[in-house]
Amino acid sequence: MIRALLDANVLISAAIRPSGPPGQIIAALLTRSFDLIVSPGIIEEVEIALALPKIRKYLREPQKAPRWLADIAALADLVQDTGKVTGACRDPADDVVLAAAVEGRADNIVTGDDDLLVLGDFEGIAIVTRRSFLDAITS
Repeated sequence: MIRALLDANVLISAAIRPSGPPGQIIAALLTRSFDLIVSPGIIEEVEIALALPKIRKYLREPQKAPRWLADIAALADLVQDTGKVTGACRDPADDVVLAAAVEGRADNIVTGDDDLLVLGDFEGIAIVTRRSFLDAITS
């Protein structure tokens, strides 16, 4: 089974547009097409974003967003934010994503973040776009 860490931007995009590739990835999670890895830092980043007025206005049912996120987190393998990765990414804030992926023994990091995508891989973990991951798990 593929182990994948979904970056916060993937989860936020899935909440905004469930019919798009990120939403389809979440649907695939529900059918156990892959194992999800998340960290408290990623969950917190998504929680904060889903509460922002500029994001809430795009959600179909903003009042249900916290429960939706809690349900996804319940299906995931929660790894701790270790901070063991520093200076690996051109955006230092993205090092927590890399650290969580290493901690969770991920096969893939799924993201729309160019600062991560430019790496291509990290310590044997493929860093892929939402579309390429969706194609991989549905083919």
